[in-house]
Amino acid sequence: MKRHETKQRKYSAPALEKGLDILELLAARGEPLTMSQMATELGRSVGEVFRMIEALIRRGYIAPAETAEGLELTDKLFALGLARAPAKSLLEHALPEMRKLARTIGQSCHLAVASDEQMVVIARIEAPGNEGYSVRVGNRRPLVASTSGLVLYAFQPPNIRTEWRKRLAATVSSKVWKGFEERAAAARTKKHVRADSDVTRHIVDLSAPVMSIDRVAAALTCPYIETPKALPIKETITAIRSAADEISAKLTPPSAA
Repeated sequence: MKRHETKQRKYSAPALEKGLDILELLAARGEPLTMSQMATELGRSVGEVFRMIEALIRRGYIAPAETAEGLELTDKLFALGLARAPAKSLLEHALPEMRKLARTIGQSCHLAVASDEQMVVIARIEAPGNEGYSVRVGNRRPLVASTSGLVLYAFQPPNIRTEWRKRLAATVSSKVWKGFEERAAAARTKKHVRADSDVTRHIVDLSAPVMSIDRVAAALTCPYIETPKALPIKETITAIRSAADEISAKLTPPSAA
């Protein structure tokens, strides 16, 4: 037996790995799964995953789904991630500007960051008044199938887009990827993205990049609804870009500006 194989076996933690496999599976699927479905997906018996699932439920990492059969991730891992300094700093700078933006445009807005092949919403501000549409914190969607994801990809520097392309292009057809790249090029020209929502009718997604030195830190997005009191889309886009620039300026050290 080779030395590195001996070392790997010496420090293996099968129970921990089973728990991480379950968490990663639920995150990747983005929908509730039953215990038997998880066992099948992971190539294990129900008996193997039962005790681990019970432990994860007890510790608050997964819970029974409210709207469907099966189990889903709670926000506990998400909250732990937000406690990290970079995410905490981003939120500290972004939330005040997002509150001002929501008051200005009369719409809700949310902030999304990249997480592997997905975008995840890390903050939202509700629309003022009694009515409005918003996206919940923790919502995940594939980068190549979301407006925020398009912004997160489009405005990265070329070397990072090349790295992401290797990972993302393999997840979709060549036709879908070609369209995604064309929309990304158009976004870089316009400095924002305007696209009909492919999730909800009568909503237009408006999004602009929040930059941190030389790369995209987040996408600031508004699910725009046209109402008699709504600010026109053109003015709303201007306000979103201005708010994104204000957040970017706070994230960029004076020496790097």
